[in-house]
Amino acid sequence: MADFTHILVTRPDFTESDREWLHHLVGDWQVIADLSFADLLLIVQDGDGNYRIVEQCRPSTVMTLRVDDAVGALVPPEMVPELDAAMQSKNVFRSTVLRTVGKSTVCNVYAPVRHNGKTLGLVVRETNMATRESNGRYESESINAGKQLYEMIARGQFPYVNAIMSQRHVARVSDGFIMLTQEGIVRYASPNAISCFRRLGCLMTMQGHFLSEIGTDLLHQNDPVPETLPMVLMGKDAVDSEINANRSAVSVRSLPLYDNNGRNGAIILCRDVTELRRREAELQTKDATISEIHHRVKNNLQAVSALLRLQARKTKSEEVKKELAEAQRRVQTIAMVHEGLSQTADEIVDFDKVISNLLKMAVDLATMKDQTITVDFIGKFGMMPAQDATPLSLVLTELITNCVEHGFEGRKQGHITISVGRSGNNLNVVVEDDGSGLDTEEHNGLARSSGSGLGTQIINTFVTNDFGGSVRWEPRREGGTRVVLDMTLRAAQND
Repeated sequence: MADFTHILVTRPDFTESDREWLHHLVGDWQVIADLSFADLLLIVQDGDGNYRIVEQCRPSTVMTLRVDDAVGALVPPEMVPELDAAMQSKNVFRSTVLRTVGKSTVCNVYAPVRHNGKTLGLVVRETNMATRESNGRYESESINAGKQLYEMIARGQFPYVNAIMSQRHVARVSDGFIMLTQEGIVRYASPNAISCFRRLGCLMTMQGHFLSEIGTDLLHQNDPVPETLPMVLMGKDAVDSEINANRSAVSVRSLPLYDNNGRNGAIILCRDVTELRRREAELQTKDATISEIHHRVKNNLQAVSALLRLQARKTKSEEVKKELAEAQRRVQTIAMVHEGLSQTADEIVDFDKVISNLLKMAVDLATMKDQTITVDFIGKFGMMPAQDATPLSLVLTELITNCVEHGFEGRKQGHITISVGRSGNNLNVVVEDDGSGLDTEEHNGLARSSGSGLGTQIINTFVTNDFGGSVRWEPRREGGTRVVLDMTLRAAQND
């Protein structure tokens, strides 16, 4: 069944601005459905002229009329004359016929979607007549507010053109709403809205007072005041903000109400987000602690690396010096991974950035004074958890060091290419060099050992045991050596 975007594509007469207007409408019409206690349908004519349901919105404040998804369905033929009349109307069009949806009696109201002088479609408000019986003040205020927002669609006043939405946890109708007069005086506040302001420290009766004054009285000298807060409390602009007072936080959003003569009031949605902000603060503290731990680990590893360097300078044995230099390089490799982790809010590191610096360091340490070895990358590793980043960085630095020490021994220039292919948790890495050839770098399917052979053990152990992968050594067609690594990332696999 065709979705919203596919159906709009069949209308070449719709401009990009028209399509964007419809997307904004369905992105913000939940508040109308919730206030109206009604289901909403967006009906648009497709490329063949047939009326088709392209989107629907179920209310969260009352049971929906439509359990099944209606998107993509054609409108019944008997409704077409009514839809034609609604499309020609400049105002909200009310059906004269009550219909049955399931076991409910429904009254349809149509709002032409107007944009740049063009009628793009219809928003149908399906009202279950049972929801209009024996309503109290809360229901009456909510229905009236939803009616005003709904009528703004036909005048091209909803959705809002320059809405400023910056809050992560948007207030909903069920969280609490306040009705303001044109002057910004509280005309009605729902029970949940009153509870929100009670938590902020408001003990007075809200009705009959300016909401801006109520909000100002709650704030103390050191309380944070967002720039958008005054605009929300006066109800003059479509913006959202947050009030922080009395160790509590309430997210607020303003929806100005307009008629043919201009702004005549506003709806203020509010939501108690105190616990959400408290949890966010705890997470930020934990993230900062983890970053500090990685930073200190990096510093400690650098201290170990410095001690190894000092020890290497003091020893007279060339073989010991070489082994200490290898140990220093490996410690420095792990330190650089922790440096990357200390700069992120989670345990994920930008591996492309880390490995680029690591391999440059590995080449610099392994080359002789008169050698020039370059390294190129094809493809990207992407973001990688620390559980995989540390062993993989050791494997690659060992391979690069092996290339330089054995493949380019006695040569002044050389080039290494690292090709990366990643699909989810599957990783393929190919390391190629234009060195002396396979015989100088490989021995019995392993990296050729120099000294203790620890580098060979590192490559084999991490690739085969930790990553459950394989290492293949092959001759390069143009001369040199080609090493193919096939691995499965452990952390990604666990996700």
